Order: sequence, then C-alpha cells, then structure tokens
Amino acid sequence: MSALGANWIARIEDQGKVAPQTIAEYRRYLGLIDSGVGALQLREVTPGALDWFVSHEAPEQASKARMLRMVLRGMFSLAIRMDAYEGVNPATEVSVAESKREAVRALTLDELRAYRERVREWEQDTDRNPRQGGRRRARGMLDLVDIQLATGARIGELLALRWTDIDLEAATPTATISGTVVRLPGRVADGGGLVRQTHPKTDAGWRTVTLPGFAVATLMRVKVSAQPNPHDVVFPSERGTLRDPHNVRRQLRDARGDEFEWVKPHTFRKTVATLVEREASLADAAAQLGHSGTEVTTRHYVQRAQIAPDLTRVLDLLAPTTDS
Repeated sequence: MSALGANWIARIEDQGKVAPQTIAEYRRYLGLIDSGVGALQLREVTPGALDWFVSHEAPEQASKARMLRMVLRGMFSLAIRMDAYEGVNPATEVSVAESKREAVRALTLDELRAYRERVREWEQDTDRNPRQGGRRRARGMLDLVDIQLATGARIGELLALRWTDIDLEAATPTATISGTVVRLPGRVADGGGLVRQTHPKTDAGWRTVTLPGFAVATLMRVKVSAQPNPHDVVFPSERGTLRDPHNVRRQLRDARGDEFEWVKPHTFRKTVATLVEREASLADAAAQLGHSGTEVTTRHYVQRAQIAPDLTRVLDLLAPTTDS
C-alpha cells in the first residue's frame, strides 16, 4: 500500500494538472493511509479492511472520510490499470456518512448594517493596555468586506486582486478576478509559503465583474493612500507582502463579536448570490460568483425565500367555474 501511494502521487505530479496546494493535501492523506494500512500487501486489502480503516480514522468527520475514500479509490484505480490488483476497486465499497448540510443563510440588509458597525467599532477601539501585549488590530477590514460584497469574490481571490485588474476610469468600472492567494508547503526559498496563483480556484472562476458605486468610491480612497508593493495587490499586508487568507479570517472572527459568530467570509458570497438571484436571476448569481453552472449556486449559496411570490394571478386559473 505504501508503494502504491507513492506511485500514485508521483504520477499525479508528473501530469502537472493538479495545483500544488492540492498535491500537498493529497500527501497529507497519504500519510494517514501509510501509517494506518501502508504495510498491507495489495492482495491482503479487502473492502472490509478499508472500510474499517476509514471509519476508525475519521469516525465523525464526513469530509475527512470522503477525502480518504477518494485517495484510496485513485490508488486502486491505478493498481487495477497496472495489473497489480485483481477484481473490483475495494475503495468503492467504503461507506461514508453524508455531511449534514446547513441551510444557506445570507445577511439581511439590516444585519449587514449592524455587522459593518460592529467591525468599525472594533477597528476604532484603542482602549487597550499596551503592557498586555497581543497583536495590533488590523486596519481596512471594512474595505475588504465592502469589496468582497461588491464582487462576490472568495477571500483568496480578493487578496490576489491587483490594481492592474481594476479599471476605475472606464464608463463602467470593472474588476477582473484572475488569481488567488494560496499557501504552498515548504520554505519560501524553495517556492513555498504564500504565493499568488495565476488563476482563481476554478477554471470558471476567471471573470470580469462590474463594480457598483460604493466599491468604486472605496477603491479610489484606498488607492490615494496605497503604497507600491511587489505584487501590485490592492490589499497587501502592512509589510507590503501578500496577505494571508487565514489571518484575515482570524481578524474577521475577532472583529465580528458573538452576535455575528455565524458570519464567515463565505457568508458574503452567499449574501451576494441571494441578492442577485432575487433581483436578477440565478444564472447571473452563478456568473458573479464564478461558478460554471447554477447547481452549486443553488445548493450552497442562495438562501431559499421563506415567503412564496405573489402568484394569485396564476392560481386564479384554478378557480371553479360558475358551472361547477
């Protein structure tokens, strides 16, 4: 099993079709497989053995179990193609519990106003004892929130947005989502650390979006005081380097307070999708978010309306006639 895993990941790397951060994720799961069942001979592997391993390694973690099953399927698919394993892929019989999908919740306009005010108060709160130490509070968090709401971009895509991607002088100002910030394994000297990936999370994610008036005003204000940085990004760190999405998420957790504990950066994408779907169309919402179709948008990003539309004109067609 250990040799099969090494062969499988080497072939994926050689193909050059999988992003480096995904390769790193695969390697992490291969480490779990190696330590758990890596010593097994392929002829000893049965569906029951793999099912036991996955359930033991991820007893209540559906996403982790799915990733383990996916890697195992890929490994044994290769083994079957190379005539190293006879029979049906044993990983196909591994059972994985379905994830409990929470209902989509978007911010209402009133909630959004309150959230912005909460973040503003957090940024402006200077009532701290310097002797207590701790991190200095980040600035510009509201600007990040506003541009994410204006574009529907993922947090990594937003932090990869460059001034060259933005056209504020056009009759219709636009921003092009053309990359994302990711963290690669290894030392910075070897190409690891934070990098600007030259394409968004998905192929369909490359898109040009129209900027609303409030976003244009925000970006013009930010540009006035912006310092040049090597990456030309709109939202660099204080040192002029790429900003870490993980750190931004943590800062937003600190700023939002208990009242908005449920609000995450992805909540802003859901808010954008829900508003666009209701005011325009589902197809427009999918395009704004960079989805290749509407299925993902419908399942994970658009909050279902609690009040049915006024269809009395249609329903009146079902009214009884005077003869009935």
